[in-house]
Amino acid sequence: MKSNEEELMSLPRDSRLRGQTAIVTGSSGGIGEAIARVLASSGAEVVVAGRDTDRARSVVDAIIAAGGTAHAVVADVGGTYDEVRRFAHEATAALGGRVDILVNNAGIYPVSATAALSDADLDAMLATNIRAPHVLVGELAPAMAAHGSGAIVNIGSWMSRVGVPFGAMYTASKAAIEQLTRTWSAEFGPSGVRVNTVAPGVTSTPGNADSADVLAAMTAGTVAGRPVRPVDIAYAVRFLVSDDARFVHGIVLDVDGGISNIKVG
Repeated sequence: MKSNEEELMSLPRDSRLRGQTAIVTGSSGGIGEAIARVLASSGAEVVVAGRDTDRARSVVDAIIAAGGTAHAVVADVGGTYDEVRRFAHEATAALGGRVDILVNNAGIYPVSATAALSDADLDAMLATNIRAPHVLVGELAPAMAAHGSGAIVNIGSWMSRVGVPFGAMYTASKAAIEQLTRTWSAEFGPSGVRVNTVAPGVTSTPGNADSADVLAAMTAGTVAGRPVRPVDIAYAVRFLVSDDARFVHGIVLDVDGGISNIKVG
């Protein structure tokens, strides 16, 4: 099996998202980068969003080198309400005034025992994982509804439905995203805006490369027997925003190698 980077470097180009515009938050690396590159490989014009200018620009350069179209918009979606709204407006402008796809991927995960979680980390997690998606949907979904079409994908987690003895607020934030998905689907779906969630399992990213042994142990007893690659999640997102999923509303699509539903061995 190819590595994540090998897969991203050899993405075939197709036109299933041609003419579509997309914003992917937290896309200067990891899962978000894979989503941005996969959407661009299918013809979408993509805003790559992140806090680091050089990293965001690097992803844009990779998309352009592969024949795609992308723009870097630097922002911290965990900032103030006004900062998140400013990002929404700047990203929309970069895409020519229309957004067809929003992927709420940005998230932080300070995982600790409940008593050890600092107030600052708690506030940052609520701001990034819950408040930012809410503000962005509030800013962008009404225009999608006015156009009669659009797709929003929220990135959840397998941990939202499994009790574990750590990371209570992180898992709660992802459970909140699942419920927001269902409610937004009911709110905007009748106007043509499809809202769904992709819930990754244990995922190997550059940010957790030093925990490779831990990830391998966590997934050894799964059906897949290995951690999820970011590109695996990206393929699921591409499906949900494409016309192939035109009748899919309000679901949580697990891309987790079976970790949340199946035990083998």
